[in-house]
Amino acid sequence: MNKICIQVPATSANCGPGYDTLGVACTLYNVLTFEILPPADGLLLKVSGEGSEYLAASEDNLAFKSFFAVWKAARPDGAVGLKITMDNKIPMSRGLGSSSSAIVAGVYAANVFCGSKFSQDELLNFATEIEGHPDNVAPALLGGFTISYMEGGKAHSLSFKPALPLKLIAAVPEHKLATALARQAIPQQIRHIDAVFNVSRASLLVAALMSGSGQYLAAGLEDKLHQPYRAHLIPGLQDVFNAAKKAGAYNAIISGAGSTVMAYAAADADHEGIAAAMQQAFAMHGQKCQTHILDIDYQGVRQL
Repeated sequence: MNKICIQVPATSANCGPGYDTLGVACTLYNVLTFEILPPADGLLLKVSGEGSEYLAASEDNLAFKSFFAVWKAARPDGAVGLKITMDNKIPMSRGLGSSSSAIVAGVYAANVFCGSKFSQDELLNFATEIEGHPDNVAPALLGGFTISYMEGGKAHSLSFKPALPLKLIAAVPEHKLATALARQAIPQQIRHIDAVFNVSRASLLVAALMSGSGQYLAAGLEDKLHQPYRAHLIPGLQDVFNAAKKAGAYNAIISGAGSTVMAYAAADADHEGIAAAMQQAFAMHGQKCQTHILDIDYQGVRQL
């Protein structure tokens, strides 16, 4: 076997109060085909969809970088060329885990080629080392909601399926938001009262999801750790939040570092109405956006 096809879900990190800790996989996908070539052929890339105008074949491309991190660990003397074909549906630089999807696809594909030498935990750590934090790569790898933590320089993650049926409505503005810029907006220190607020909300969010107690989800999605400091980077953010809730969502949050806003809604809510309300709120601030009504992906990365 010298050619495999990998599907990776989009992810939404933080989930409100779970900064760099919580994440969820969504039913929006990138599909990448990896083909082993003779070493003399080097690196080749073909892209359709998101990123087709500027992604290039290089050792710095995250799909190539992650693939060879695992490949060289398993086969340090096995030089190869590599062709990657990408069909990208996940918007880039919008807080939906596009970079994590490339990283997870690369580590997963290399592991398949190497006879599944590495465990899921080991792949998680390969991916985390490249990404810098596990909150996006964990749900992309494992599926479902994930709770991730670092210990001794190693990433660990627990994946779970909520008892509460949900739909996720993503409003994706035209303007991109670089993760580095969004991280710079967050202060080095916060008030103790705000830390307590987020501990209570993150705990409540997980408990509400696991128990099926939807009445607690609105409060459970609240945050004071990162969203207030990033609000100025997403024009109309609070109005989009309010519009989502008024249209029937439990609440809405910044997806990852943004600029996407993700609403959480009951399975029987008016999802189209929530999407339209969010889109209209963005439009009032001069922002065009696309919307996606998504389910939770429970499988994570997979070979097609």
